[in-house]
Amino acid sequence: MTYIILAAGKGTSLQPLTIKTPKSLYKLDRYSTVLQRMIRTIRKYDQKAEIVVVAGFMFDHVLREVEKENVIVVRNPFYAATSSIASLWFAKKYLERDNVTIMSSDIVFEDSLVEEIICKNTEKPYVLVDSSKTTGKYNVQVQGDRVCVMSKALSSFFAQYVCVTKLDAVSARFLLEEIDTMVNDEMYEQLFEDALVQMIFENDFDLYYKDIKDYSWTEVDTVDDLIKAREVQKQEKKD
Repeated sequence: MTYIILAAGKGTSLQPLTIKTPKSLYKLDRYSTVLQRMIRTIRKYDQKAEIVVVAGFMFDHVLREVEKENVIVVRNPFYAATSSIASLWFAKKYLERDNVTIMSSDIVFEDSLVEEIICKNTEKPYVLVDSSKTTGKYNVQVQGDRVCVMSKALSSFFAQYVCVTKLDAVSARFLLEEIDTMVNDEMYEQLFEDALVQMIFENDFDLYYKDIKDYSWTEVDTVDDLIKAREVQKQEKKD
């Protein structure tokens, strides 16, 4: 399986902690950062994984961090003026695969979630959501077993988006075509997930979801999240 890890952003929500360090390089302990943990946990459960890291902010730091991790590093040189749709566009050739998982670099998952869901092939496109979360910066509304909209501006929603999208070969190519169109139309500041929403509205694209409310995870967006991320790391070492 191919995993595209988006790690180009500046992490402004965590400044001043991230003025000189990308938040994906925050140390969970003496031996690993958020990004290293993600890569190593994927390798643990998918030894043949093709892992692609898209970096931008402090590119050389990220490159040094992963140079011994056997990953492909792609650069988004325009990270300061673009969003994740541009980062994915720079790695678009890796969407031409049979199974693709796209994920943010600032997520810490318990091992069982990586083993049982993230590292499993899929025959249909879906996003991971957490219905136990009552707040979130990007949320999901559903109808039946399908996503009907994803947005930062939903007044009511079913679940928080977990920043992981899993695609089969057909849906990955559909997404490739959509992000190509949007970038060519100068929609550089959109999230790549906004392309999925456009596919739903314009092409009746069937996007499914999987609720991971019973698993432990956190997006590293605040200082409190950093503490929780370390707790997840510490618990895994105990187990």
